[in-house]
Amino acid sequence: MGDRSTPTVGVIVNPAAGRDIRRLTGGASVSDNYAKRRTATCVLQGLTLAPDRIRALVMPDRADLGQRLVGGADDIDADVSLLDMQITGTPKDTRNAAEQFSDVADCVVVLGGDGTNRDVSTTIGDVPMVSISTGTNNVVPTPIDGTVAGAAAGLVATDVVDIEAVTQRHGTIEATIDGKAGSGTVSGLATMGLLDRPFIGTRAVLDVSEFVGGAVSRAFPTEIGLSGIAGGIQTCAPDDAGGLGLRFGDGPDADAHTVRAITVPGVVNTVSVSECVRIESGEPWTVSIDRGVVTADGEREREVSDAEVTFTVSDAGPQIVTIPAVFQQAVDRGVLSMQPIEQKR
Repeated sequence: MGDRSTPTVGVIVNPAAGRDIRRLTGGASVSDNYAKRRTATCVLQGLTLAPDRIRALVMPDRADLGQRLVGGADDIDADVSLLDMQITGTPKDTRNAAEQFSDVADCVVVLGGDGTNRDVSTTIGDVPMVSISTGTNNVVPTPIDGTVAGAAAGLVATDVVDIEAVTQRHGTIEATIDGKAGSGTVSGLATMGLLDRPFIGTRAVLDVSEFVGGAVSRAFPTEIGLSGIAGGIQTCAPDDAGGLGLRFGDGPDADAHTVRAITVPGVVNTVSVSECVRIESGEPWTVSIDRGVVTADGEREREVSDAEVTFTVSDAGPQIVTIPAVFQQAVDRGVLSMQPIEQKR
C-alpha cells in the first residue's frame, strides 16, 4: 500500500476497451475515448470529496488519454500527475501500471471491461479496486458515475472507512492446458470457457453455441455471457467460496438444463447446459476437447488441440470496492457531515 501520509489513488484508463466487433453484431454500447476522458475527469473531481488532499497518479497510454487527463486537471483540488512508465500500446501497459500501483497506491480506479480488470488484478495485489464499466464484457465493472467512483476511491485511500468491510474478495480462475499443441496456463477473473472453434480469429466471443464447457467464479442472471448462463441455474456471489463448472450441449441425465440468458450485449439466446455444478475452491474441473480455443472474460486467448483443459477457481483474487458500502460507512462515521445533526425523537 502507499505512504499513508500522502493518500494516493491510481487511475487506469484503457483506450482499447469497449471497441470490439460486438458493437456491430450485437447491442453493445460505444465508449469512445472522449467519453472515457470525461468519465476519468469526473473521477478526479470525485477524489476531492475525501477529507484529505489526494495524490492521483494516471497511467499514460498510446492514445494520450492519460496525458490529456493530467493536462486538463489544473482546476482540480488534487495533486494529479502521470505515472512514470514506458508505453507499449499493449495490455502489458495495464499490467505494468498495476504493478507500480501495488507499491504506491492506496486504491486504484479502473476504466475498462472485464479484460482490463483481469489485467489489473494479476499484478495489483491487495490494493482495493474501484471498477467503472467502459468495456464490452462487463461482469466485474459496473456502470457508475465517475464522480461517485472517484469519491469512493478517495474515501478508501484516506483510510476513513474500514477497507475489509467495504470490499469483496473476488474469485479468479486458472485454466491448465495439457494437449497435443502443448501445455500452459491461462488466467481469468470472472469467466473462463472452451470454444469448439479451430482459430482465435476476432478475440470477441460472438456465438455461445460454440461453448463446450468452462467455469465461472460468479453467476447471476443479470450478468452477460457465461456467468449469466450459469446464473440462470444457480447463483454464486463474487465473494462466495469456489465457483461453478459448466458443460454445454444436450444431456440425457437429470442435470440437463435449457436456459434463457443474455449471451452478448443486445442478444438473448436459449442455451443447452448438460451440467452445472458447484466446485470448491482449488477443486479441478476438467473438460476434454479435440480442438478449440480457451476464452477468458469474454475474449479468446489460446488455441488448443486434443487437449484436456482443467479449470480451477481460487478465492484469493483482487479486492473490489463495494461503492454503496463505502458511502454508508462514511455516513455512519460522520465523515461527510460538517457538524453533528441532532436526531429528532
